[in-house]
Amino acid sequence: MKQHGELMEIWGDTVDRRHLALAIVIGGVIAMGAFVGSRAWLRQIVADQAMAASYAMLVGLGGCVIAGIICAKLFAPKRQIVEEGEDPSWRESAMNELATDAGGLGRLADLPPAVIAELKDVGLYEAFAERERAGLTDASSSTPVAGRTAATAH
Repeated sequence: MKQHGELMEIWGDTVDRRHLALAIVIGGVIAMGAFVGSRAWLRQIVADQAMAASYAMLVGLGGCVIAGIICAKLFAPKRQIVEEGEDPSWRESAMNELATDAGGLGRLADLPPAVIAELKDVGLYEAFAERERAGLTDASSSTPVAGRTAATAH
C-alpha cells in the first residue's frame, strides 16, 4: 500500500483516503441499516426466526450493492493515465521481428478491408505501407513478399 499525500494505492488502484473512509462509512450505514431494519420487520411477519435472519442477511447484501453504486457515483476514479513519448525504434524492432516470421509481413493489398481500416484507426497503416514501398516486407531478404514463391508466402 503506497501513499502519495491524500492518495494511496490499494490493490493496484489509486484512491483518495478521505473518499475511501467516507465510502466505508456509507457502506456500513446502508448495509447495516438494511440488515437491522429488514430483520426487525421480517421477525414480525415470518414464523421461522432463522429464516427471517437469513432473509435479512440477503437484504443487507443488497444494501452493500446499493452502497457500492452510491459511492461509485459520488467518488470519481483518481487514476491518471500518462502516455509516454513513443519510441520509434521500438516499432521498427517489432516490425523487423514480424518480418522474420514465416510468411513475412505480407502485402497490404492482400488484407481484408476491415483489417486495413483497423490499421488506419490505430495509426499503423502508414508504417506497413512505408515498409512495403521500401521493399522491406521480409527482413530475411530484400525481396518483397510478391516476389517469393507461393509455397513460402501464406
